[in-house]
Amino acid sequence: MKIAINTSAISYNDDVDFSVFEGLGEVKYFGEIPREELFALCADRDALIVNKVEVDEALLAACPDLKYVGTFATGYNVVDIEACRRRGVTVCNAPDYSTHSVSQLVFALLLNFYGKIAEYTSSVAAGDWTRSKTFCYFPYPTYELHGKTFGVFGYGNIGKSVAQIAAAFGANVVVSTRTPPKDCPYESVSFEELLKRSDIVSLHCPLNEKTAKLIDGKALSLMKKNAVLINTARGGLVDEAALAKALNEGRIAGACLDTVAVEPMLADNPLLGAKNCLITPHIGWTPRETRQRLLGIVAGNLKAYIDGKPRNVVSK
Repeated sequence: MKIAINTSAISYNDDVDFSVFEGLGEVKYFGEIPREELFALCADRDALIVNKVEVDEALLAACPDLKYVGTFATGYNVVDIEACRRRGVTVCNAPDYSTHSVSQLVFALLLNFYGKIAEYTSSVAAGDWTRSKTFCYFPYPTYELHGKTFGVFGYGNIGKSVAQIAAAFGANVVVSTRTPPKDCPYESVSFEELLKRSDIVSLHCPLNEKTAKLIDGKALSLMKKNAVLINTARGGLVDEAALAKALNEGRIAGACLDTVAVEPMLADNPLLGAKNCLITPHIGWTPRETRQRLLGIVAGNLKAYIDGKPRNVVSK
């Protein structure tokens, strides 16, 4: 089997091991290259594994031998699934690899926001504590997570993990999901009720036609004034102009975001400089251990396909 593998953003200074793909076929690795070079490189490939490379009708047409597309991600919105189905191309994603790291980032962001960690460490570094007349000072108000209502929208593996951690902090967890969860230890509520009741709203659903701009002006108007929105899923879940307006007008307390609608972030994104908005550059999946786990899952998917027992197929 002839395989092309997109290494862009997966490896940082060669800190992960791609040898898990060796032995599965003749492998060509490629990074950020122009689209026309991609077409030429993949023209004779049987399998293509991508991260953020768009697999559309044009690319598929340029690769007549292509039988398999794998994604270095759980989401697969970069792949035209219908076009792959028409051509008989199997598409497989990588579920579950980032559950621990994304859950960790949710609370890193929230605890930084609630505890004003960045503000206080910057203040100490600036010498404010050495000038303090008392043993401590607290100009930045902080908050407890204990006792807060923590709303989880989407109850897949990451949503379940986040709910468990929130409960361990003593939060009152409520869950909203498209399919009512079985054996869920938390109260299940509608999306509207989750917005109205929650002090924290954390998004853990895929991006699709039904969830695009799920958090719009109407949704934001239902949230508490002290509410914090967390989005570590997909930027397209949020109407960014509406969120920036709500933040700047003080209609919600804050937002903690690891992803935006267009990445890299555009210079005119309305959330840049918005009040009480913490933004990280899509790093929830980036711990080295997480990326190495991802490589193992993706290589395992390809081996299962070669063995005639495909798994994690999203193109059925």
